Amino acid sequence: MVRNKFGAQAVPIRKLARQSSLSQVRGKPLNSVAVTQPFVPFAITLELKRKQSRLEENALTAALVRRCIAGDAGAWEELVRQQNRRIYNICYRFTGSGSDAEDLTQEVFIRLYRTLNSYEPDKGSFNTWLTTLTRNMLVDHFRRTRQERLTDSIDAAPSADEDAPKLSERIEDQAPSPQARLASKETQKMVQLALQKVSPDLREAVILRDLQDMDYKEIAIALKVPEGTVKSRINRGRAELARLLSRINKQVS
Repeated sequence: MVRNKFGAQAVPIRKLARQSSLSQVRGKPLNSVAVTQPFVPFAITLELKRKQSRLEENALTAALVRRCIAGDAGAWEELVRQQNRRIYNICYRFTGSGSDAEDLTQEVFIRLYRTLNSYEPDKGSFNTWLTTLTRNMLVDHFRRTRQERLTDSIDAAPSADEDAPKLSERIEDQAPSPQARLASKETQKMVQLALQKVSPDLREAVILRDLQDMDYKEIAIALKVPEGTVKSRINRGRAELARLLSRINKQVS
């Protein structure tokens, strides 16, 4: 028997809530009973809000795409402005070169302009579709330039889910002082250097998850692999990144 600090028998929260609800409902007409909202943990509430925000954003983007397809030049300019930075960031994180990222971003939008009519909203969000298009162009880029650099741990066993620190946590700049901001920039350089040494398969999964904030399902669609494979690649990529950063830190210290 479990007792509370006052010596009374402790009643499980679920049982207490059930008893309270029944005692309040008995003898009252159904339409007179107030329905209370169940307690929802903050993390779940935040995730639900994020999903709702994403759905609203997807709906607005889909409307913008329809205007582009209809020949609205202003809508096309708005779409490019809206997506340009995101696509550039993906290209830069993959290639590690600002000039290559700029060229690839331009190529992505040229192909997007030519193939926009093929986008089917029923099969997924526009952002996921555009990410897939970008990823395919990056694969072509790697094949052309033969810059794939495989790590020696590509076949290593996956670590526990979400164990390794996220890439965004390693490069996030929250420093208030100039000295700390300088140190943060150095950290970003080291992360980018390490990222280029990670296998392309692992690298793209980490970038899409940690920097583009895509969920597992969206990444699976973009990479055309099962969600389980996505999670495995993310964990292995994070672990490999941590190992490489540790090696780089030892070299510069």
